[in-house]
Formats: sequence, structure tokens, C-alpha cells
Amino acid sequence: MDEKKDTEIKRSSKAESILSQINSKTKLGDLRKVAKDIKKDHELAMELWSSEEFLPRLLAILIMDKKLLSQDVINKLDKDMQTHTYEERNNLMDWLMANQLTKDKKTIALMESWEDSPSTLQRRTFWYYQARLRWTGQTPPDNTAYLLSALEANITQEEPEVQWAMNFTAGWIGVYDEKNRARCIKLGEKTGLYKDQIVAKGCTPSYLPEFITIEVNKRYNN
Repeated sequence: MDEKKDTEIKRSSKAESILSQINSKTKLGDLRKVAKDIKKDHELAMELWSSEEFLPRLLAILIMDKKLLSQDVINKLDKDMQTHTYEERNNLMDWLMANQLTKDKKTIALMESWEDSPSTLQRRTFWYYQARLRWTGQTPPDNTAYLLSALEANITQEEPEVQWAMNFTAGWIGVYDEKNRARCIKLGEKTGLYKDQIVAKGCTPSYLPEFITIEVNKRYNN
């Protein structure tokens, strides 16, 4: 009967105080303010993570020590994320990538090794990171030809969340790499991914021919 109690993490008063202040009205900006005051506290991060709740886990990610994010630790976080909804677990992994994994050479090297990871979230992150390098204007690694071959061979067989990140990468290659633009558009036409997707006003469709055309026009034809 008491087995669950025995395995529960005993949280500090600081962690309990923070958790009591987070509710459905808490915004991401609020979490960032709290994190700014705390700065880095990996132990507290793990206490907040143990709540199993989405918003406290977002806060936890912000105050983690990136130096402690080994592959084993990331695998554990990844496993915990699987308890969340599809959208939440993708958001948690994206948040981890943007706020921690991109900030250190060791974790960047880990992300670059995840193309064939057994973890769907880690494969997604491999591709999302490749897209991010391009859309943030950083000079991408000299791997575009390899990525395009991998996209053409594998995108239609992938899980939906990985497929989205692969498509996103192809989109940004098509926007910034003029010599491969037609190839990326052709990939979109061939797969038909997101062709019938309805997007909100002002949002760019994910269908590659439309995505690439719109984003190129924004940048080069105004």
C-alpha cells in the first residue's frame, strides 16, 4: 500500500514553494523570470522535474547544468517525457535543445550522433538541430548533400514527429541553398507531405513547394 510513498522524491521547501506558484495561468515568460533569479541549480531542477508536470519540467530544463547532461541523463529525461502528450513531449525536447543542448560542444556532439537513435525524440532533435543551424543564419556544416540523400531515402518511413523535423530541414535547405532549391521542392512534390494542411493566417505552410517559395520571397524578393 505504501510502496508509492517509499519511492516518492522528498522535495525541498524551495522546490515545493516554486511548484505551488505554478498553475495553468503561468506563462513561459513567468518561468523564464523565475529561472533568471535561480540561474543554475541542477539539484533543484531534478526536484521540479520529479513533479511529472509539464510547466515545472519546462522550468527545470531552464535551470539544469548542461555540463551534467550526459547521454544517460538525456535518455532518462527522454523516457520521462514519454508520459506526456504528443505535443508536450515534443515541446519539452525542443525546449531542452534550445536552452541546453545547443549551448555546449559535448551536447552538440551528442545531438549530431542521434540520426539513427532508437529514440524518436532524439532522431527528431538531430533533424531539428540541422534545420536550426540554417534558419538562425549560422554557417551550416558541410553536410547538405548527405542530409538531402538521407531525407530522400528515409522521410516517408519516419514517425510523424521526426518526419516534421526532416521536412523542416529540407525547407530551410531549400530557402538558403539556391543550388539545391529545386531538389527540395521536388522532394515536397514527391512526398506530398502537408500538402493539404490548413494553417492559420500569417503562418507559412509546411508543404515544401509553398514553404520554400514564401520564405525565399520574404528574404530575397522584397
